[in-house]
Amino acid sequence: MKIISMEVWQENLALTKPYTIAYKTTDSVENVFVELRAEDGTTGIGACNPSKQVVGETVDDSLQLLNGNLKDWIIGRDIREINQLTFELFEKFAANPGSRAAVDIALYDLFTKQLGIPLVSYLGQKIQSLPTSVTIGIMGVDETVEDAKEYISQGFNVLKVKLGQDLDIDIERLAKMREILDDSVVIRIDANQGYNRDQLVDFHNRTSGFNLELVEQPLPQDAVEDMRTLPREIRDTIAADESLVSAADAANIAYPEPASGIFNIKLMKSGGVSQALRIAEVARQARLDLMWGCNDESIVSISAALHAAFSCEHTKYIDLDGSFDLAKDIVEGGFVVENGIMSPLDAPGLGVSRLEPAN
Repeated sequence: MKIISMEVWQENLALTKPYTIAYKTTDSVENVFVELRAEDGTTGIGACNPSKQVVGETVDDSLQLLNGNLKDWIIGRDIREINQLTFELFEKFAANPGSRAAVDIALYDLFTKQLGIPLVSYLGQKIQSLPTSVTIGIMGVDETVEDAKEYISQGFNVLKVKLGQDLDIDIERLAKMREILDDSVVIRIDANQGYNRDQLVDFHNRTSGFNLELVEQPLPQDAVEDMRTLPREIRDTIAADESLVSAADAANIAYPEPASGIFNIKLMKSGGVSQALRIAEVARQARLDLMWGCNDESIVSISAALHAAFSCEHTKYIDLDGSFDLAKDIVEGGFVVENGIMSPLDAPGLGVSRLEPAN
């Protein structure tokens, strides 16, 4: 069954709640979408949110590649050769993970739609549902507490707090949260590379009574060896994020002694489902846990990450709230969220359907 066309377009998706992290403030996100069509009329959709900071590609870079060499390569190929297609996609376009992610996701959506099964069923479903964290950006102490209360009132029980600008203020925010939150509320931290090694040790010691679940990428992305020298009790709580882009990075973090106890896999960094699963296999062999994260993304790519995550038995954490604060999207479906717990839909492919454009 040959692929006969590929449509590529850009959407600017506004956020209902702008937020700040250690190095920028975001109020909207540009996503690039890809739709593949097969001879029988079946379509598969993929998406990416190119960012020079995250994946080394701009939206313009992605549009140029997808409408040029990548489109020329994929038109006329047989979707039944999906393993060969995802292999060649990585080999030919290794420097473009965002663009690869959009096409890789679309390939899997198209292929599993033709099989008539959800993507997670094709990959082998190990997990039925998990609670996702929701993200609180960098803000004042009072605003942090108010956001936490709002999310809890909506049924979410796992909060991820962005830190990394000022150690003392970070700890003050967490202390205040723990004062007003029940111990059943889980708190995760994302320091966005904001600490050095000594600050991280200080942070760990001063927050030992706060019952924090994990700390995402506290040190700069090139500080893997510094992470490896940390006490094991600290390393076990670190989720490598910016340090983890490829399977080669995964091996470097995992061996000879793990620099982190958790891999945070994002489809935008790895370049889609196929390469994300290679990273996941390194973690499985090294007996490390998985966290699946995201940026501000369409339901399309969030759904793909959820399907991939639930095909891995060592997935322990998901942080897949990237579409929750979109003011608009181009699809619906993909998953359900009940009291903060995410489950994929039992529908072919990603389980998403295109929305009619607004007039």
